[in-house]
Amino acid sequence: MASVILGIETSCDETGVALYHTKQGLLGHALYSQVALHAQYGGVVPELAARDHIRKLIPLIKTLFHDCQINTVDGVAYTAGPGLIGALLVGTSVGRSLAWGWQVPAIGVHHMEGHLLAAMLETPAPPFPFFVFVVSCGHTQLVHVAAVGQYTVLGESVDDAAGEAFDKTAKLLGLGYPGGPAVARLAKQGNPDTFHFPRPMTRKPGLNFSFSGLKTAVLTTWKKAPVHDEQTRADIARAFEDAVIDTLAIKCRRALQETGLKNLVIAGGVGANQSLRQHLSALGQKMNVDVYYPRPIFCTDNGAMIAYAGALRLAAGEYEPLAIEARARWSMNDLPLIQKKS
Repeated sequence: MASVILGIETSCDETGVALYHTKQGLLGHALYSQVALHAQYGGVVPELAARDHIRKLIPLIKTLFHDCQINTVDGVAYTAGPGLIGALLVGTSVGRSLAWGWQVPAIGVHHMEGHLLAAMLETPAPPFPFFVFVVSCGHTQLVHVAAVGQYTVLGESVDDAAGEAFDKTAKLLGLGYPGGPAVARLAKQGNPDTFHFPRPMTRKPGLNFSFSGLKTAVLTTWKKAPVHDEQTRADIARAFEDAVIDTLAIKCRRALQETGLKNLVIAGGVGANQSLRQHLSALGQKMNVDVYYPRPIFCTDNGAMIAYAGALRLAAGEYEPLAIEARARWSMNDLPLIQKKS
């Protein structure tokens, strides 16, 4: 039986909502970004993020229902964690309350499960099993996806995530927020031969990452540079971006070799970086691996991925009790494998 699921995402600084039809697919989605709100502080301020979710979430849902000409839904899915606890509580309380008022089931979705399954919204979708490279501000992970709910983290950052390293580098260079796009734009003007930064942990076995040392390399290089002009900034940005992308590609190649998987998904906000996409697409061709990407708007946090993941779990008979629960930290190892209803 077909169902329409409302998805709500408020884990950090993006208010996302979507309506997903289990037969027709995505009916519509809307996203409000708080980038302008947090830009003056150079990063996300948790309390401001939560307050802005309160202001924007209900109007965004109303507009989405109007635009999609939908009056009722069959379930509500909301991000229950991990993330900023104040921001999460806005989405969980609104989502659970709406479900109670409408007398439909609700499901709390793991934020990372949404990213892992975001490419399933596209055509063609990757077949199981597949390998997901999640590269975002908060996460850098290599994950083997055998089935929905059956995830094995093969490698992750031991300190800064790749996106976090981009943001910190942008701040060191006096660039704007968010840092990833600012560094990527400036790097296009840089000379790749002026500076060279290390590719951390690539000579060691294993699939973990470390990007905090690159931040130090940026700071040291900037301080020692004889001229502090725009070209020097661009050259450092280029050296930093090249180091991060080379490191990500090396680890990705190693993971594909170790797993033998032939389907690769790139997810997360940094996954929208064009240089990274070019490198990993070339890697896929070289290794005879099919590479899948969510569309750029679904690389960042969004309601569509939450609606989709929630629809799968609701269809399997999972639902939340009346209690409202949000988790700032939540291991994917705690997620159950979806069992088909008999």
